[in-house]
Amino acid sequence: MSGPARAARSSSPAASAMCGTGDDVNLVPESRQTDWEAELTVVIGTPASNVSREQALQHVAGYTVANDISARDLQFPKEHRPLGGDWWRSKNRPTFLPMGPYIVPADLLGDYRELEITLDLNGQRMQHDWAANMLFDVPTLISQASAITTLLPGDVILTGSPAGNGGHWQRWLAPGDLMEVSISGIGTLRNTCR
Repeated sequence: MSGPARAARSSSPAASAMCGTGDDVNLVPESRQTDWEAELTVVIGTPASNVSREQALQHVAGYTVANDISARDLQFPKEHRPLGGDWWRSKNRPTFLPMGPYIVPADLLGDYRELEITLDLNGQRMQHDWAANMLFDVPTLISQASAITTLLPGDVILTGSPAGNGGHWQRWLAPGDLMEVSISGIGTLRNTCR
């Protein structure tokens, strides 16, 4: 996306990290800098191994919404910086990956690049952009991921987040915060922090 953004989730999400719309996001007491990342998410429909960019979209079942919660102060502790950070510890806490509310089939959604992505925190717009502005497009992400591992039906790829996460605003999540991530054509993912 425009501005500083990640290309894709850097570690595989643990099943326990996932939750749905309406579920609480449980903040962890050891983090004081937990933030959000609105992301368009690709759901794989057929096995994909070493696929080309041109073949990549044939393996997409559909798209959904995700909020990639990250405990930033746990992600880059001094002792882990030489290793590129501790992505597992910062992103895979229970409830740190809300997803939903629906998976919309790719053939019903149209061109994913035309999707508008927003995140509102307690009603205030914090992130806003279009999928067309992603640093890496969906075919590239699928092709690159499938060159490393075989993607299986149900696997998800988070595609990157617009500028405007907590680090940008120096505003961190607190108990009671309501996050609403919306992607046009898919729906709105709502979660409250506890």
